[in-house]
Formats: sequence, structure tokens, C-alpha cells
Amino acid sequence: MTQILLQGGNVLDPARGTTLPRHDVLIDGERIVEVSATPIHAPQATLIDVTGKTVMPGLIDCHVHVLASLANLGVNAVQPNVLVAFRAMPIMRGMLERGFTTVRDAGGADWGLSQAVATGLIPGPRIFPSGKALSQTGGHGDFRPRSDTLEPCSCAFRAGAIARVADGVDAVRLAVREEIQKGATQIKIMASGGVASPTDPIGNTQYSEDEIRAIVAEAEAAQTYVMAHAYTGRAITRAVRCGVRTIEHGNLVDAAAARVMRDHGAFVVPTLITYDALARDGARLGLPADSVAKIETVRQAGRDSLAIYAEAGVQMGFGSDLLGEMHQYQSEEFRIRAELLGNLEAIRSATSIAAAILERDGELGTVRAGALADLIAVDGDPLTDIGVLAGPDARIGLVMQAGRVHQAPR
Repeated sequence: MTQILLQGGNVLDPARGTTLPRHDVLIDGERIVEVSATPIHAPQATLIDVTGKTVMPGLIDCHVHVLASLANLGVNAVQPNVLVAFRAMPIMRGMLERGFTTVRDAGGADWGLSQAVATGLIPGPRIFPSGKALSQTGGHGDFRPRSDTLEPCSCAFRAGAIARVADGVDAVRLAVREEIQKGATQIKIMASGGVASPTDPIGNTQYSEDEIRAIVAEAEAAQTYVMAHAYTGRAITRAVRCGVRTIEHGNLVDAAAARVMRDHGAFVVPTLITYDALARDGARLGLPADSVAKIETVRQAGRDSLAIYAEAGVQMGFGSDLLGEMHQYQSEEFRIRAELLGNLEAIRSATSIAAAILERDGELGTVRAGALADLIAVDGDPLTDIGVLAGPDARIGLVMQAGRVHQAPR
């Protein structure tokens, strides 16, 4: 096995909120084998000097759409499949260069794309794919325009479609089984209206409780869980009581819904940067006018929601949910989180909490013996300056994924 020794860095432990000064980190193959305050002697190892830098876990984004190369998801869905795949490659490379070594794709990416990364065929973050998200007819995943006749949805076999339409208990059970068979590591559903879809007001609830429970039961049978797009307190409460484990967005939560989440041990993945990006660039990049009009309904509420979740004790994972050219703003989510919750909580959202969401505690989101060697080294202390992680001026030198160096210190 190939050994790499990171020498002299300051190792950040996000879970404890502490930094271990001048520690060596020894990697053997894909995993960390030792973290020590005493200099490690490893004569066969490749040495990388990270003196003065902060060594921390590779970042995790729990809500991305790597196949969404266009802001208009309806148009994105009808691109040729091969074009969709090729356009995803620079999106994924950019995520890795920003220090995101793992992502959970919230609709679109499949097992094949995750394997292309895992086998080293293309550079990108490790992908936990949801396959196609499940949507009811007229729901957030149904991008067919209003018409006198409703043509069948071709979304199930279009690579650029983030979702598929399925209605009824039997149909959603089959849809879950199919997505699991095709390699989904978790199931995504649309449980409320949304911004990007054309015909569903944000306040609508989607899927009956019987349908949601059936989806949850099938996911649990396959030893996984359900994540749900949901905005309002009503939609959130329905989903969580039916067994949904993570709420995506959740901008319009109320205190009662947040308490329900806490009591059920549910997580939330806010995606605040996408609303800033959509408000600024959405119309120019092809977002439909109906969708542009919905943005302000949830933009400020999303910021306000963080205090509600924090007060209730709901754990918050990192999400970006960006589309098209807006993917470049991914790490700006750190600035929003840090301003509202502080630097440490912003970092935890993309490390230790994100790892818990992925059910990979101790393996991802941490720098300790036995963990996968997903590591970054930054020039500065992110606990005092979140700018080392955020935006075009981020100071990320080393990016390592499963022991493989993708970006060397400058």
C-alpha cells in the first residue's frame, strides 16, 4: 500500500471544535492509520509538508445535482444523455477543487456516475446517488407545462431529468425498488411544491401519507432512508411523522414542525446559497419567469429558519442545490452559515453532521485513525476566518480523496 505522511499541520476536529497543533497524519492506502503529536517515522512514505496549515476532513455537500448543467430543469431534462454526462464532468471537478470530496446527489446522478468517480475514470467527489427523485403528477419533479392534454412523462429514462413521476402506493413501491436496484443509496421524494417546477405552488403538500409511508417502508427494507424536499411546517411535519429522515430546504419551517423533527431525530439540509444565486442569475440563465417569481417567498425565510432549527436542537447539514453556471457559488454557503450560526457550526454542517446524515460516522467527516483519508489542508484557521473555505479567494492547498492526492499544496 502507498503511504503518505502529512507533516506538521494543525489538525481540526470539527466534532469537538478543537484544533490539535503540530500533528502528523499518516495515510496508508485509502485510510488514515495514525494521527500523532509526536513526529511519525515512516521512511517509505511520501512526505507532504503542511506546517502552519490547517488539516481538516474533506468537505461534504448533502444536496447537489451534478447533472444539472442548465438552470431550467425542464430543458436540462431533454438534453441528449451523453451531453448531460459530459457537461457534468467540469461541475464535479469544480466541486473537488473546492474541497468537497463527497456529495449526496439529490436527484439525477446514478450508480454509473458514482462508479466513474470511484474507479478513477473521472475526477470528482464521491457520490451518494439518489437516482431519480420521486414526484407525484404535477409535483416538484414534474416539469411538463400546463396543457390541454398531459403527455406521458419520459423522465424515467432521461439522464438530465432529476425526478420521475409515480402515483399511488403500488407505483411508488415499485419506483423505490427500481431506484434501489439501479444503485440509489437513499431515496429522494418531493413532499411539497418548489421554486424550479412550473405548476406547483410552494405551499402545496405532495404525496399522500399512505404513499410516503410506503416509500419509507421500502427504503427501510433496503436498509436505507428517505430524504424529502419540503418547505412549509405542514409539509415537514407530515413527512417526518411518516418516517422521512432528512428534510431538504425547509425554509418555511415553524417552531412546532422543528420540534417534531427533533423528537423524531430528523436532520435538515438548508440550501441558502441557491436562492441568492437564483435571484441574481436565474432569469439570465433561463430559469422560467414563474420560478423567478417564487424566489423571494423563501429566500429570507431560509435565513430565518436557521435560528428556528438551532433553538429546537435540529442538526443541520450542508447543502447548496445549485444549477447550471451557478455551481461555482457552492462554497459561499459557508459565509451564510457562519454569519448566522458561527464558523464552527458551518464547518460541522459539512463534516461531522454531514457524515452522520450519510450514515458514515467515523469514516467520513473526521481526521482520525481508521477513517477514509478524505482530507484538505487550508492556509489559515477556518475557525477564525471562514474565508479560507469560501468563494473564489478560498485558500485550499491540499485535496486528498481516499488517500489519492488530487490537488497538491501550493
